[in-house]
Amino acid sequence: MPVFCMTLLAISVNSCNSKNEKANDGDAQETYSHNWITPNADGGDCIPVWGHHDGIRIGLAPTGGPRGLLRVYAPYLNLSTDSLKMINFIALEPIISGGDSRGFSELEPSTLDNVRGKRFWSANRADAIEPRSVQDCASGVIEQVNGREALTLYVHSEEFDSGAKVYVRVRFYEDSPYEIELTSYTAEESAPLDNFILTATMGNFARLRNLYLKDGIKSSWVLWPDYRDSNFTPHDYTSVSNMLEDKNGSVYFVAAPNEDDPTAVTYSSDTKEHWKYKGQKATQYWKKLNPSPNLNGLVNGRYAYWASESPIPGGISYENFELKEPFKNGSVFYFGVSPLDPETFIGSIEK
Repeated sequence: MPVFCMTLLAISVNSCNSKNEKANDGDAQETYSHNWITPNADGGDCIPVWGHHDGIRIGLAPTGGPRGLLRVYAPYLNLSTDSLKMINFIALEPIISGGDSRGFSELEPSTLDNVRGKRFWSANRADAIEPRSVQDCASGVIEQVNGREALTLYVHSEEFDSGAKVYVRVRFYEDSPYEIELTSYTAEESAPLDNFILTATMGNFARLRNLYLKDGIKSSWVLWPDYRDSNFTPHDYTSVSNMLEDKNGSVYFVAAPNEDDPTAVTYSSDTKEHWKYKGQKATQYWKKLNPSPNLNGLVNGRYAYWASESPIPGGISYENFELKEPFKNGSVFYFGVSPLDPETFIGSIEK
């Protein structure tokens, strides 16, 4: 069992109040913090999870789920006794210039080992573009960013079939325990991009059905009242002009369940156990500072859980949930999972 800065399987280990070294990238620098979860950086096996000690986290394969996805963990929702229970995944989906189709990071086979899903690896630096073993975890860098303590790492992907070569900087701030900053980049050798979409791909787990917009609630039930297929619906678009705003002009694309208690539902007998929601419900959102006028929010829906014919209790819900805009290197997006109900969350951002 690798040492890891959290309690796993009832084994209590260091909780990141000891030194955090910039392992694997050289130039080791020791810092100290009680705020963060990071992998073991002593050269042994690692559990690739980073984030807040008491808040949101991200992880990479080989923790549970398909390759080619960032795992999003929200242990504060008490989804399971296992802290590695995802609330959502985030996929990387680049569209090359002049192209009309996305790359799908979790579906494209790897050219490195023929496994389905592009290989992701972690690093403490942006230029660590050469593929790494899944057991070669970056420690993450604890630093001060504009007066706020932050944990920063980079997640790189192998090249997509289209020639897109992309990576993201992942950053957590100590005073934003339920939010992740994701900055999108292309490597120098990448094909040029029209778009680089970061999409939250597992809205069906939480049964997200309501989008909260300036002109009211947009319901999946209203968008696709008669859809009963087991595939994805077409995308629905929301323009930036209809997204909620805070006083600084940042926009929010907000989704939440429409159920008072998501644990009080009856599942089909063929529903797999991992789809059954057992925790506190939450409000999920994308946020964009200084948004482009060409920014759109996209959702699609599913009537049945992914890779099954098992109907989702209560009917169709949103699955992919994302922001899309013309690509610009270094674009910053925020993804959050708030334990507040949507009305309270919206009230907090409007203040």
